[in-house]
Amino acid sequence: MPELILHHYPLSPFAEKIRLILGFKKLPWHSVFIPNMMPKPDVVALTGGHRRTPFLQIGSDIYCDTALIGDVLEQLAPNPSLYPPAQKGVVRIVAQWADSLLFPVAMAYNFNPEAAKSFFANQDPAHVQAFVADRTAMRGGAPRMPAPDAAAMYKSHLRRLSQMLEGQPFLFGGQACLADFSAVHPLWFTTQQVPVAADILKSTPHVQDWVARMLAIGHGDHTAMTASDAIAVARSAKPAAQDPGQHFQDEHGIPLGSDVVIHAESFGTEPSAGQLVAATRTRYTIRRTDPRAGTVHVHFPRIGFVLKRAGT
Repeated sequence: MPELILHHYPLSPFAEKIRLILGFKKLPWHSVFIPNMMPKPDVVALTGGHRRTPFLQIGSDIYCDTALIGDVLEQLAPNPSLYPPAQKGVVRIVAQWADSLLFPVAMAYNFNPEAAKSFFANQDPAHVQAFVADRTAMRGGAPRMPAPDAAAMYKSHLRRLSQMLEGQPFLFGGQACLADFSAVHPLWFTTQQVPVAADILKSTPHVQDWVARMLAIGHGDHTAMTASDAIAVARSAKPAAQDPGQHFQDEHGIPLGSDVVIHAESFGTEPSAGQLVAATRTRYTIRRTDPRAGTVHVHFPRIGFVLKRAGT
């Protein structure tokens, strides 16, 4: 099993998704804490610009976005699986719903005025102001969803989850799957980080019990690592060879070897630049060289990311 290095910070909901998957699969991992807002020089040294949390490092291969990280961990440790037999497609669809629709609604609710006051109560006002400005920039300046609308939508999503949990402990049966991990992390934030707002779950006791079951999985065996040590690991390693069985799927008219930029479609759209070395049906890979990290391969999923030729 290769050495797994997760770059994250404790209060990141998406990081909690991956921490729980690591615990579910009983995979040992190294924990590198990163800042929760820009600047992130150690992050950029590895990703080339992508700043969203978390990302997974294996040697000098850097995997961005939790959807891709989940697939990488599934390939490394197929059992227990993140996908129930014959339900892989629908599990992916529910996971994507949770990440793209449930998450922003839940987090808008989690930072309603009362909850935000509780969450930021003991933090330095200058830090709070910087954090708010950072998240506004990540949203491209778009306003946060109004708290009453977020509460109404969150309740609707919770009822849908509750319906899925009737008569079974997890969303697709007797074992947690990718959909569970994708749906639980914003609820983890509600129950664990802003408990003043957690009463919203009282009307869906199935969901409350499910959250408890999910969080009981834990994070598994992990040890602390510094960012400098992680960068040294990347510098001393070589990127994994590209699988010749992975077919090049060209949707852009951009041949392999071209200079490209890749960025998230929305929220945290800072680009990463490099040389395109793979474009399979599920992911892009760019090669880049950093003065500190050396030559790295940075991997992104196709869904949710935009590929462009450099300079366009």
